[in-house]
Amino acid sequence: MTITNTTVARIEALNAEQRAFFASGTTRDISFRKQQLKALRSALQKWEKPLCDALWTDLHKSYEEAFMTEIGLVHGEISDALKHVGKWARRRKRHTPLTGIPSSSYIIREPLGCALIVSPWNYPVQLLLSPLVGAIAAGCTAILKPSPYVPNVSVALQQMIEETFESRYIAVVQGNREVNGALFSQRYDMVFFTGSPALGKVVMEAQAKYLTPLVLELGGKSPCIVDKDADIQIAARRIAWGKCLNSGQTCIAPDYLFLHEDTKDAFVEAFKQELASLYPDGTKDAKHYVHIVHDRAFARLSSYLKDGTVIAGGHTDPATRWFEPTLLDGVSPQAPVMQEEIFGPIFPVMTFRERSEVEQFVCSREKPLAFYYFGKKADGWDILSHTSSGGACINDVIMHIANSKIPFGGVGNSGMGCYHSERSFLAFSHERSVLVTPTSIDLKFRYMPYGMFKLAKKMLLRG
Repeated sequence: MTITNTTVARIEALNAEQRAFFASGTTRDISFRKQQLKALRSALQKWEKPLCDALWTDLHKSYEEAFMTEIGLVHGEISDALKHVGKWARRRKRHTPLTGIPSSSYIIREPLGCALIVSPWNYPVQLLLSPLVGAIAAGCTAILKPSPYVPNVSVALQQMIEETFESRYIAVVQGNREVNGALFSQRYDMVFFTGSPALGKVVMEAQAKYLTPLVLELGGKSPCIVDKDADIQIAARRIAWGKCLNSGQTCIAPDYLFLHEDTKDAFVEAFKQELASLYPDGTKDAKHYVHIVHDRAFARLSSYLKDGTVIAGGHTDPATRWFEPTLLDGVSPQAPVMQEEIFGPIFPVMTFRERSEVEQFVCSREKPLAFYYFGKKADGWDILSHTSSGGACINDVIMHIANSKIPFGGVGNSGMGCYHSERSFLAFSHERSVLVTPTSIDLKFRYMPYGMFKLAKKMLLRG
């Protein structure tokens, strides 16, 4: 399937239409927001099969994996927003200090306005629609831009959105990087972008002239440490699952392994055993093993195999873009496979003797989106206190993204801002401070010539 580029004229028209619609005040009404969230939920139910079929066609993603990692998570976000949006949007009264008497202080949460949401190809349904839930709940309009690398999914998403919403409220644009350039040249009240750090910089630079608020969900090389006290079998099982999920094409996939010298051999054997348990007949024809998205990504991953010695896996099929889960030993920290996020089922293996070696290595590089540690819980907390990442798991991988009660987002090179549940609502909102002062009382201490300065000073010092 071929994606047709949306014209610049259409992008400009959509932007103008959505600005006019937002200015009408329609989206600010809480009942309207709930109606639209319900409409999105109904649409997702109706389009579940077409979306899952498209995910299979574009990525070889099974229905079960598609539902658990894409559609089901969006349903969870919708349900949470429907339940709480009234509370989230409610005016909040805040404490007023003595110096503010007799005023009252409030925070009101208002929608930022017209939003742009740009999603990647690896989780094309979840990463487009989950932010959309936040935009709808906050009372914004939205232009959505799915990835051209999964054309069947992108077309299905467009058809679903066009059937469900008016384009002056929510619309889809399609196309390549030229379309991205046209999109990013427009002014928005908020941009939510998920993709690579390199493209995140492009977005940030383009929107800098407008001082647009941004949420950038990027990526990075997320380390996975297996310490000497780890439960090797459990660690191998969870790490193998996390690396095989979406064939490693996950922004928070464990990127490289740091194995304690004493655990290396045992872990490698356990990893092989757990792979065999996950895929008894191998991954090549497995229903639940995703293939690489396109030939260029496949070629990039294939080039990494020369950066070390293959000690597990390593088989590929260019015709179907199947890439076997692979352990790569003897890798130099300066090798290409250790420079950029792998985004595939290759695991470079390095070893350490002291945890301080891991801390120094991780801190010498860009801050990752995730950090995974297997070993004693106390040691896990200790290593987290000496490192930084967007999120982290102790004795697990990936699963922190599944809990909407904790924020998901990056730090530094791995992103800025966060979302999920109320934080999605807040990402598309402005918290406006309001002070209400009666006219029946007018205290004189704040006026020149500050005749009550000593009293005012004491009040300020007391806080």
